Formats: sequence, C-alpha cells, structure tokens
Amino acid sequence: MNIRDLKKEQLKLAKKVTVKDDFDEINYIGGCDQAFIDNKVISAVVVLDYKTLKIVEKKYAVADAPIQYIPGFLSYRESPAVVEAVSKLDQKPDILMVDGNGILHPRKIGMASHLGILLDMPTIGVAKKLLLGEEKDGKIMVEGEARGAILKTKEHAKPIYISPGHRTSLKTAEEVVKRCMVEKHKMPEPLHEAHKYSNKVRDRMLEKSGEVPKGKGDDE
Repeated sequence: MNIRDLKKEQLKLAKKVTVKDDFDEINYIGGCDQAFIDNKVISAVVVLDYKTLKIVEKKYAVADAPIQYIPGFLSYRESPAVVEAVSKLDQKPDILMVDGNGILHPRKIGMASHLGILLDMPTIGVAKKLLLGEEKDGKIMVEGEARGAILKTKEHAKPIYISPGHRTSLKTAEEVVKRCMVEKHKMPEPLHEAHKYSNKVRDRMLEKSGEVPKGKGDDE
C-alpha cells in the first residue's frame, strides 16, 4: 500500500471519528506504549483502577511491523500489535490512552483516533511532540479549530499535548489526563506504566537472545 492509498484510507476513517463523550463512567483507565526490536513491535497495555491508579492488569503482544515508520502514519506500523495486546485483556478499560495523537493530525486521524475505531473504544491521544497547530490560551488550534491542549506536567521538562482520539471530547481528555498525573512523572500514569512494561518485556527478550538491552528512561 503506497502513501496515496494510506491517505485516502485515513480520510475515510476520519469521517467515522467522533469527539463527543460516548461512555457511561470511568472505572478503569488503560494505557498503551510500544517498544521495538529490529522490525518487531512490542505493545504493552496496562489497565489501572481510575480512582486509585493501581494496576489491575497488564498484557503484551509482539508482532512484525507491517511498514517502516512514516510520519503521519504511525498507526499502520504499531496498531496491529496494540489490537492484539488489548484482545488479551480480561478487564477492558473504559478509556484507553495512547502514546500518540488523536485528531491533532493533518487528516484528523492520528494513532489514538485510528485505534479508537479499530477497537470501538473511547481513546485519548497524549503526545510528547507537537505535530501541527499553534498554541492559543492553552489549546492547540488548527485552522480555527481547537484540536488539542497543552499541559506542562513536570518542571524543566517539555509539555505534553493532549487530543481526543475517538468517543471522547477535548474537555474530557484534558480532565482525564490531569486526573491521572502523578508527581515526578512527565506522562500520565497509564502511559508511564505501559512504557515501563514495554521496556521490561523488550529487555527480557533481548536478554534471552543474548543481546544487551539499551537503557531508556521511563519518561522519554
């Protein structure tokens, strides 16, 4: 599949995305993050109790990356592994946080939005870099539309960028991320824990293969 075909598919998928709250209540919050070994994607999904932020369950999946990394098409590389990991959960989260963008994307279909459609699940995008748009009064504006919000979570660290993925509003996305912040961590707790778990699985796989794991900070 070439870039032109992928863009056409993204534009079709974007029409299915809704940024209105479409869930009853939040009892469990999930986070997914990926690590890599060569062409293999390791997706870790962690589910936390929303009130206590204690880990309830965690699962992982390993899959071959269908394509190489291409900016704007992250989901096509990582989503298959995420979908497989989520399918292994006994306790599905009411909302899934994704390390990537939601509608804060050139075609309004970042990985969080794409995964929301694939999983039919409310999702929130949390990115470490600003893909597009301009900051105005704490919001990220794209063509006159507020597609995301900026949040400073840690002193002397760059901010994070929140955007609704699917079946979640920007207002709720902001509230949920803020609710899941823990002191000293740059990322909200579901993503912080998923990041640690994906690296742990990766390092374990490397050790079994006789390779030396490369160090990586939890907040990178």
